[in-house]
Amino acid sequence: MTAPRAGRRDERTRDRDATEESLRAAAIALLRRGGVLAGLNLRQVADEAGVNRGLVYQYFGSRRALLRSALFHRSRPNAEDAAGAAGLPLRKRLSRLFWTSLRHPEPVLLATLLVLDGDDRPRVLLNRGEGRKDLAAEAARGELPIDDVEAVQAAIASTIYGYTLLREHLAREIDVPAEELDGRMARCVEAMFTRRPSDAGEAGRAGEAGQ
Repeated sequence: MTAPRAGRRDERTRDRDATEESLRAAAIALLRRGGVLAGLNLRQVADEAGVNRGLVYQYFGSRRALLRSALFHRSRPNAEDAAGAAGLPLRKRLSRLFWTSLRHPEPVLLATLLVLDGDDRPRVLLNRGEGRKDLAAEAARGELPIDDVEAVQAAIASTIYGYTLLREHLAREIDVPAEELDGRMARCVEAMFTRRPSDAGEAGRAGEAGQ
């Protein structure tokens, strides 16, 4: 008699997992259509997912809990890619972070909405711990435009988040295809946060001259 009960529990778990994923996907779809400032309520999410409105409150309890759950599940590819880029030269890390954020913008949308909602739990510094170590090593070698590692890390995150959020609007305002602007912006990001070998050499020579 225990096997059928276990089977029913497994089925209920699968049903709940599927419903929760439908609600997470619905929240993201609404954010994509309306933007992070358009507002998002749980009734809209339930209607978008095609599920009973009571299940949203039963499974998540609040909009913030739903958004946190969606952020946790959707940020894995970005987090794994950032971790995989650790130790690579800064230009390659920047390129991977930039293009991954454009391919998977959901974590940026969700984290931004949570921050705007007053939630202090989201972490927006990209690969925070290892990224800071890599930047510190590059600062010691004179490869950063300035030697303020925390500020550079914050500036990188701000630039990538900002462009991911404003990409389509910026492309319309500049009047170029978004795909063209992506490539131009990727080159700009690299140039903003890395020093050319000639710059580093000139800085070293200036330091020697001042001794």
